This record gives sequence, C-alpha cells and structure tokens, in this order.
Amino acid sequence: MRPDPVSSGAFAEALFAPDLPSPEGLKGREETRPQRRFSVYRNNVTVSLVDALASIFPTVQNLVGEDFFRAMARLYVAAHPPTSPLLFSYGESFPAFLEGFQPAADLPFLADVARVERLWLDAYHAADATPLDPAALGEISPEHLASTRLQAHPATRMIRLRHAAGTICRLDRAGMPLDGVNPFLPEAVLITRPAFDVSIEILPSGGATFFEKLLDGHALGDACLAAGDQAADIPALIGIALTSGAFAAIDLLPESERP
Repeated sequence: MRPDPVSSGAFAEALFAPDLPSPEGLKGREETRPQRRFSVYRNNVTVSLVDALASIFPTVQNLVGEDFFRAMARLYVAAHPPTSPLLFSYGESFPAFLEGFQPAADLPFLADVARVERLWLDAYHAADATPLDPAALGEISPEHLASTRLQAHPATRMIRLRHAAGTICRLDRAGMPLDGVNPFLPEAVLITRPAFDVSIEILPSGGATFFEKLLDGHALGDACLAAGDQAADIPALIGIALTSGAFAAIDLLPESERP
C-alpha cells in the first residue's frame, strides 16, 4: 500500500489526523481493503510516537499517570508530526505544548519537568569526551587563574527554571518519593554526562550566573565576579565545575593577552 505520488501530501496529512478520511489514491489488491490497512498503519505510527514520548519524558508520565499521558501525547502527535526519522530527536516542542495544555493547567511545573527531561536526552546522546581532570586547575599559576577559560563538555547543559523540576526529575528517576518537594521553588539545573550516566545537579545560589559565564566562554575571573555579586560560595561553585564533568579542557589566553 502506498499513495499515488500526486497525493503524497494528503497521505502525510491524513497520517497524523485521525479525523480525516483515508487519502485518495491508495493502491492495493481489492481484497486487502487499502483504506483499512491505512487506518491500521496510521494507528501504528501514532502509537510508536506516543511510545517514544513516554520514553523521553518518563517523569512527566509518572506525574500525570499513563492514561492521561498517552491521551495527551496523541494530541501532541497530531499537532506536531515528526520532522526527522530519528525518534530520539522527537518532542523538542513538547514542553511548550504542555504550557498551553489546559487539562494539565493545575500542574504548571510540568513544562519545566519536560525541559529537564529533554535536556537529559540531549546530554545522553551528545558526543563523548574525557572530562577535565580536577587537578588540572591546580597546575596553573595563581596569576593566570583569573584569565583561564574552561571548554564545556559536549554533554553539558544548563537551564534556569521557574519550578523545582530538576529536583523532581532527579528523585523520580532514582525511584524516590517526591514527598516534601515544593515544586514552585525556582531552580538552576546543570546536566552533565562525564561517563555513561547523565547527572542532574541543582546549582546553589549564584550558580546559574557562574556557569552561564563559563559556558559562554568568559574567563574564570569574570564568572567569579559575576557570581560574587550574588553572594555565591565561589569555592563551592569552582568545585562543582571541576568535579561534575561539565568541562573537558582548559584554555589559556596567549601570553600577550594575559593580565
């Protein structure tokens, strides 16, 4: 069964719109009833995409329940068909979809949870790299530390959130209860994958500014100054930068550009 080339657009449109009839031009032996086969194929495609979303956003599914999630995911699939044959790349707009999904309006933190899960998957599929040896910074002379830049590990992601979505994801993925978690506390989350396992780190005060500076290519001194304006614990933040696997190498300015 395949569409006539002239009706391929209608085929794709009907594939993700279960309310539409089978497209014109389906070919097949008379006894196979191509319209019925198309309906089965359409359902199988939708189910596979819903399954993909469930695997990408397991904590979202746990928060709303499987039945609710799958019904919601079907609506998303109908409105946002995939643009790539790679299923793990699907669902990038799912967090934005959740923000406007009225039946889940009483869970406003759901979209932030989805953002963390999407970044978790991006980190998981990022290129491999050897994380920075924490001892490497100690080999730099003190007068050059402030001008040192750190190269981000390919898997490193950082995001500011309006809700405690990082804590929710970290606990849920570890099989731990969410009792006592206030989902309405804002968080900054650092996601890394120094080896095989993705890690979710909740950054302390000033951490978002500190890591944004470093990840944008600013020198360590600039990052410390920016975070210090927020009364951040600078040694603790440097410790996270060195032990989390967030960075893969050190860049030293040329001699002519060093202070």
